[in-house]
Amino acid sequence: MFKNYLKVAFRALRQNKSFSGLNILGLSLGISCSVLIFLWVQDERGVDGFHAHKSGLFVLYERQVSPSTVDADYENPALLGDELKKTIPEVGAAVTIDGDDDFTFRGNDKTIKAKGGYAGADFFRMFSFPLLGGNAASALSGPADIAISNTLARKLFGSATAAMGQTVRRDLQNQWKNFTVKAVFDDMQANSSLQFEFLINWQAFYAEHTWMQRWDNSGPMTVVLLQPNADPARVAVKLRHFLDKYDTKPIPGYHVELGMQPFDEMYLHGNFKNGDLSGGRIEYVRLFTLVAIFLLLIACINYMNLTTARSLRRAREIGVRKVIGATKGSLIGQFLGEAVLLAILAMAIALIAVWLLLPAFNSITGKQILLPFTNGLFWLESAGLTLLIGCLAGSYPALYLSSFRPIAVLKSAMRTGMGAVLFRKGLVVFQFALSILLIIGTIVVTRQVTYIQTMNLGYDREALLSIPIEGDLVTQYAVFKQQALHVPGVQQVTCMSEPPTDIDNGTVSVEWAGKPTNFQPSFSYAVVGYDFMPTMKAQLLSGRDFSPAFPTDTTGFIINQEAAGLMGMRDPVGHELNMWDRKGKIIGVINNFHFGSVHDPIKPLILLFKHQIDDGHILVRTNPGQTAQALAGLEQLSRQLNPAFPFTYQFSDDAYQRLYKSETVIGTLSHYFAFLAILISCLGLLGLAIFTAEQRTKEIGIRKVLGASIASVLLLVSREFLALVGVAFLIATPLAWWGMHQWLQEFAYRTPVSWWIFPLAGAAALLIAVLTISWQTARAATANPIDSLRTE
Repeated sequence: MFKNYLKVAFRALRQNKSFSGLNILGLSLGISCSVLIFLWVQDERGVDGFHAHKSGLFVLYERQVSPSTVDADYENPALLGDELKKTIPEVGAAVTIDGDDDFTFRGNDKTIKAKGGYAGADFFRMFSFPLLGGNAASALSGPADIAISNTLARKLFGSATAAMGQTVRRDLQNQWKNFTVKAVFDDMQANSSLQFEFLINWQAFYAEHTWMQRWDNSGPMTVVLLQPNADPARVAVKLRHFLDKYDTKPIPGYHVELGMQPFDEMYLHGNFKNGDLSGGRIEYVRLFTLVAIFLLLIACINYMNLTTARSLRRAREIGVRKVIGATKGSLIGQFLGEAVLLAILAMAIALIAVWLLLPAFNSITGKQILLPFTNGLFWLESAGLTLLIGCLAGSYPALYLSSFRPIAVLKSAMRTGMGAVLFRKGLVVFQFALSILLIIGTIVVTRQVTYIQTMNLGYDREALLSIPIEGDLVTQYAVFKQQALHVPGVQQVTCMSEPPTDIDNGTVSVEWAGKPTNFQPSFSYAVVGYDFMPTMKAQLLSGRDFSPAFPTDTTGFIINQEAAGLMGMRDPVGHELNMWDRKGKIIGVINNFHFGSVHDPIKPLILLFKHQIDDGHILVRTNPGQTAQALAGLEQLSRQLNPAFPFTYQFSDDAYQRLYKSETVIGTLSHYFAFLAILISCLGLLGLAIFTAEQRTKEIGIRKVLGASIASVLLLVSREFLALVGVAFLIATPLAWWGMHQWLQEFAYRTPVSWWIFPLAGAAALLIAVLTISWQTARAATANPIDSLRTE
């Protein structure tokens, strides 16, 4: 039986090459797009899932509760990890992690930069990062211990083995400190949210940042590993008010709570709203999972429409088979077999296409995805998906074709039922509704990404670059600035403790006259040098910038509009502030400018002045069109004043774009998938056009004999298809508006969903539909009526 089904299926393929080609093309396009998306989704969901102790790993977060707001983030007191191990029995291990910074290292007469930070002694016992040298228990056990990556070990010492026990020197504020390599770990795998080239023992961080030794300061991230039999829910209850007993100066109405989240969920569920976990990258994973399912459905609907469009060509074959004894079940098996065979061919083509497209796909998404050809589960999943697609795509054609009555078929008196016609039209409406959804979504996402990239940030990020303050630049900044201003192409120079796109320092230790006793807001802050305003091209609303003419500016403050509003000050200049026992006056008010992601509203900001910033960035603004000339001069100057360190820099515009990498990737992918969805849908519409033309062949012939023009016949055949697109538009519009409105809520600053987007998407779909069916309708309208009326 199976052999017979196979023969018939191959015969049908050979006899209808163009029809079979369209079916295979539609299915392979849908499958290849879906496989790419599923591989991406699988990679996203697999981030941090490789750790052996993942079921017991939890990251802690703070909820800062005040009468008016509840904020949350992953920053904790640096003392928290060690204290948890002492006081909560269920905590088997805890590690505090801080830093994702570039440091300069010297080893074996080589000087290089590497990115990393600090971690506690339990780190390698908790996380499953393979060690090529050393052991997990002693890798970070001492205050002078360092663990480095395999790549860093090879750069400095030639190999991981040679690096063990060697001394490396790290620069911090032009002071070199020696560390001993106690472990070499394999390079971070792509599916790890933690990415670093080195880790230094946490005790070194304490010595370098004494302010972290207080419970009222937060910054690092804390991760705990619970005991095997511990109940996470009970631990969460103990953690909630854990910090209360360490609050030496409680403020009425304000307190800090601790929460815990599985570590492997942080990557996808890392956003907070009103103090609670609320989405994150998981929204994009869910979105593209739906897109993959939609594309598969569209491809399967194509097969249904194209197959039923050719049903009249196979009607007599079915009639003959039934007359000689074929049962309905055997015919269903035959047609399902044909669909599965086409699905197998389509899957084979799709996998080849995916293999060819993966390098470009990885380039767009920043991934390192490979087709897991050696994984048996992958082949089982592919086989299951092929069978599902074949059965789904072939289900309706099999039931429809097997239901033909042999007498009607052999007498050429077969008529299509209204239910079958409505079902096929419904499928086309469904296809185009999904396609219009994707078109509208693509337009909105593109507009939002463009809005983000071109919006006024409150300062000019073009031609603005930052140079790290390190080595001799710590003490030579004043000389560097003076000489840099004479470099051709350099317009302004200043310094700043944080890059302007990432000011993440915060404090609640701010006092002012009239402050309510139960009011404890958080302020962002940064330290800046002279000429900050002209270098940033930020707008000063009142007061003045820091100036050498005013020696008291060493205790002065500049605040932004948001801070002034929060303090309830209409004219803040001259008012006194007390910040960490630093008393001074507000000398200026700067306009609100974005110093973080536009996902979040602008926070209140306080700028402090310092003559010499030991750890920060030199900001340089170049003249338009002279950036290359300025960079050459700055590099030469840096080599003269800071010869031991390589000249490195980054443009503020590039740093800003990296904040929205996910949105840019989603926008790019949505373009491609929307185009492919329309392409596949057009194949389905073409199938329905072929079917309708075959059904109405004699009607068209009679109309032409009676004098109907070609234009009137074209309109007759086309209008019902255009009506289907119109119905699809009416269905898709409210769904698209709701979906895009929900997505845009993730941004504090967003583009409006303009009304013209919807008719534009509908017009685009309508135009594409007209172009798709024009060939077939023109063919039917221009056919010789004699041939149409001839009785077979």
